[in-house]
Amino acid sequence: MPRTRRWPQSEPPTGQDDDSRAAPGVEPGPDPAGRHTAAPAATPDLTAAAFFDVDNTMLQGASMYWFARGLAARKYVSAGDLLRFAARQLRFRLVATEHSGQMDLAKRSALAFVAGWRVADMERLAEEIYDELIAERVWSGTRALAQLHLDAGQRVWLVTAAPAEIGRVMATRLGLTGAIGTVAEVSNGVYTGALVGDLMHGAAKADAITKLAALEGLDLGRCAAYSDSINDLPMLSTVGHPVAVNPDSALRREARRQGWQVRDFRSARKAARVGVPMALAAGAGAGAVVTALALRRRRRRRRGRDR
Repeated sequence: MPRTRRWPQSEPPTGQDDDSRAAPGVEPGPDPAGRHTAAPAATPDLTAAAFFDVDNTMLQGASMYWFARGLAARKYVSAGDLLRFAARQLRFRLVATEHSGQMDLAKRSALAFVAGWRVADMERLAEEIYDELIAERVWSGTRALAQLHLDAGQRVWLVTAAPAEIGRVMATRLGLTGAIGTVAEVSNGVYTGALVGDLMHGAAKADAITKLAALEGLDLGRCAAYSDSINDLPMLSTVGHPVAVNPDSALRREARRQGWQVRDFRSARKAARVGVPMALAAGAGAGAVVTALALRRRRRRRRGRDR
């Protein structure tokens, strides 16, 4: 049986409602501020892994909002578009986020805005915008939790509704194993605007990590999953060690009912600073933002034909 490195007993990264339980082979880190000190390499633990949601879990706000903001700075979209994105996503948060009509629209339009883009350009933009806008908004406490799994010899994947390219850039920059995200269809190095499979949301996340576990020889009972949203209940319920991070009210209630760990790295000051983007991360996640982009592009095409 593989040996896992044990941390000395100390406090976990700062967070309300923390308890002392952790996934197998993972001990709380030594720095209560959420920073992490280098440690000797651990013996690989090949049957346990961790899966982290991105928006509001690993990242303050929604990755697609920050990506769209980076696009706006480069004149791909306007400031007015960003306000409409915010209003649309806030509606997802306040009303039925799983309303079938809204979800169908999100699925049909999820990656339509990249139709005609070269994959190389998308990857370049994702790297630039991550470094400019996203890196500084990674929750240090959540990043420390991911590092604990890495130091225990376990692999760590991000699981996000955002395009897989954005997830992979984040995983690479954070030193994680990889990312599972929404996949865009590509033909001759150019995006068609169609999805391959489903939007990586809700039950699709649980299906994806189940398939990955089968491929990688993981024991899901020994794996951990982290999320802020009740929409990720299927993913959290699939593993043996679910953790609610910065949870919405519904997930907090469910976590207490189930006896799951709760980690909250937010404060009133941080919430005020993050502002509107914090509201952008619930519900369909990337769906509302990219749907607005797709509809805007369609309106432009229509006007062009009318002329």
